This record gives sequence, structure tokens and C-alpha cells, in this order.
Amino acid sequence: MSHDSASHTLSSAVKMLHNFVIALMRIVINPLVKIPVPELIEGQNSVQETPAILKRLGGKKPMIITDAMLVKLGLLKLLTDSLDNANIEYVLFDEVVPDPSLELVNSGIQKFRSTNADSIIAIGGGSSIDCAKAIGACYVTNKTPAQIAGKFKVRKKLPPFIAIPTTAGTGSECTVAAVVSDTAAKKKLAVVDPVTVPAVAILDPMLMLGLPPKITAETGVDALTHAVEAYIGNHATDFTRGHSIDAIKRIFKYLPIAYNEGSNVEARTEMAVASYSAGAAFTRTSVGYVHAIAHQLGGYYHIPHGLANAVVLPFILEMSYDDAKQKYAELALAANLASSSDSTEVAANKFVDAVKNLLRSMNIQTSFEQIKKQDIPELAKRAVAETYCNYPVPTLMSNKQCEKIISKLAA
Repeated sequence: MSHDSASHTLSSAVKMLHNFVIALMRIVINPLVKIPVPELIEGQNSVQETPAILKRLGGKKPMIITDAMLVKLGLLKLLTDSLDNANIEYVLFDEVVPDPSLELVNSGIQKFRSTNADSIIAIGGGSSIDCAKAIGACYVTNKTPAQIAGKFKVRKKLPPFIAIPTTAGTGSECTVAAVVSDTAAKKKLAVVDPVTVPAVAILDPMLMLGLPPKITAETGVDALTHAVEAYIGNHATDFTRGHSIDAIKRIFKYLPIAYNEGSNVEARTEMAVASYSAGAAFTRTSVGYVHAIAHQLGGYYHIPHGLANAVVLPFILEMSYDDAKQKYAELALAANLASSSDSTEVAANKFVDAVKNLLRSMNIQTSFEQIKKQDIPELAKRAVAETYCNYPVPTLMSNKQCEKIISKLAA
């Protein structure tokens, strides 16, 4: 098996500076940042517990943040009926679209204020939960989403906040980040602060039964990417490694079932837990080049984040192979993709092959026709810059190396 590993074209000084910054974060900053764990409510029809949870948190008039398609599909009715039965008045904001923009968040803030809402229920995929985080953060800081983009710029407790994911992918229900799009600049902005972690996460598999196979596949591989990048990155801890392994084992076993049998409650339940576990891991370790490139593809071409991650993942596994093969081998053993008698090399190859086979089995595309040749240098430059002082990747790339990978992604 051949591997397109990154050639050593970066200067030793560049690598040393990156390693110093990442080590400083791991040794000094990370231990000081206390990331809360949301209260976890899980099980069939657990969404019906929302009224009691809301009252316990002190919320009286929640704003439900979601997208119009969920309303159209009738999935919101499970939530709104329970609120109606408990005589809880609510405000509906169903304008969320993929990659929520700064303008969308501002619209949500205005509605939250004008209706005197006092709490938040986010129900939907990662876009709805991220949008809800940004709305809550802007409300308590009285700032715009652009002003709080970056790290630790919120620092105020959000209103009572319940997150109810309807996809098993982003893990946003337990992460410290909200990603919003600056459409004018063709880039994504991340609001990163522990206060954005929802107070309660409700994992109800019944909300995921109608998810189409394509979205099941793309969101599932998003969770896999979170778990893998958290595990192979240089910020991994015993806590995060445990969550990564838990997620990866569940994903390889249950994602194909959820993809092929959309109404399989057990598979949906296991994938919801896998997404949560992967989120718990990467929110404490950060991610890597898969996300860095995917963020640019989303910002430039509005390619769905899960799909972008799924297509990019094999290329980064190959690029990082030399530095990460020991960890690939560990993951292969943990997920029963290799045996203890296999050499590190053989086990690592089995892991990379298993990822590729999983993608192939779910008909994940391998390239993007949207990518324009003239955009590639800027896409690469932004992805490398995003990674350099933020992500504890096992292997550093130069702009040229990144351009080469993005060129392969172009149809």
C-alpha cells in the first residue's frame, strides 16, 4: 500500500515554532480551561422530557431554533406537543440553513430580544445548534457574532440551553464551538468558549429515524473524522482517547446499519452516542487538516461540512501516515479491524483501508466539481494558516503540499 506522506519541505524553524505553540497549549492553556459536560438525557422519546428539564433550568419562554425542513417533516411536533401539554409558551425561529451566516444569527438575536424569550431549545443538525450557540452568546454579550468570533470572547453564562440533535455527526451538543459563515469574505468564523456548551443534551433516536441515507452517511463520517483527528492529534489525553475509541467502535459497527436500515432504532441510538462521544473528544483536543480544508470548501462553495470531511479524510490519513501509523494501528485493534498478531504497518493499513471501504460502501463521492483551479492556492493558504497555530496535527504541511491535496479533490 502506497502512502502520499508529506515530504519534508518545511523548514525546521517553522516546525519548531508550531511544536512550541502546540506544546504551550497542551501544558499550560488546556489544563486551565475547564470544559463543562452537558447533562445527558438519552433514549426513545426522551424529547418528551424537555418541559420538565426546561423548568428545572429556570426557562419559562424558550425560543426553539431549528430549520424549516424539520417543521415540514413533522419532527418538531414531538417537541412542541410536549411543550403545549405543559402550557409552556414558546417562540419559533425556523430560519436556520446550512452554514448559518452572520446575518442569520443577527436575525435570530433580534427575534430573541423582541419576543422576550428567556431560554433556548436547539433542535436539528449542527447548523441549528451552532446558530443557537451564537445567538445565545451574542445575546448575553450584546455583541455581534463577528465581534465574538475567536477564543474566549463570550465569558458570560448563556440563557438556559437545551440541545436536541437530529443528526448523528457534529457533536455540537457537547462542544465549545459554534461555526458561522461570513459569506462576504467566503470564510467560516468560529466562536470558541466553554460557556457555549449546552446545559442539557437530549439524544432521542426517534428524531433520527427519517434521516435520508446520504445525510446519515455524511454526518456519520463527520463524527468519525472528529474521533480520528482527536485521537491522532498531539493533544489527546486518556479521557479523549477513550471517547474517540468508543465512537470509532460504534461507527464502524452501526453506521452501515443506520445507512441501510434507516428505521433501525438500535443503530440510530448507537450513532447518536458515537457522535456525542466524538464531540466530547475533539472539543478537548481540537481537530486537524481534514477540518481546516473542509472549512474552506464550505466557506467558498457551501459544500456541506460532513460531506467535505468525508471526501477529505482519506487524503489526510495518507498524508499523515508516517507520523500517525502507530495510532492508526491502535484504532484498528480497538475497532476489531485488525488482530493482535498484525504488525503496526499491517494494522495501520487495515485501518486506512477500512475507512476507505466504509466511504465506498455508502457511495460517498471522491471529488468536488465546484473547486476552481484558480481558487486552490488561496484555499490551501487559508487551510494551512488555520491549522498552524490552532491544531495539534501529527504532520505539518506546506502550502504547496496542501495545494496538491486540494487539486486531487477537484473533479
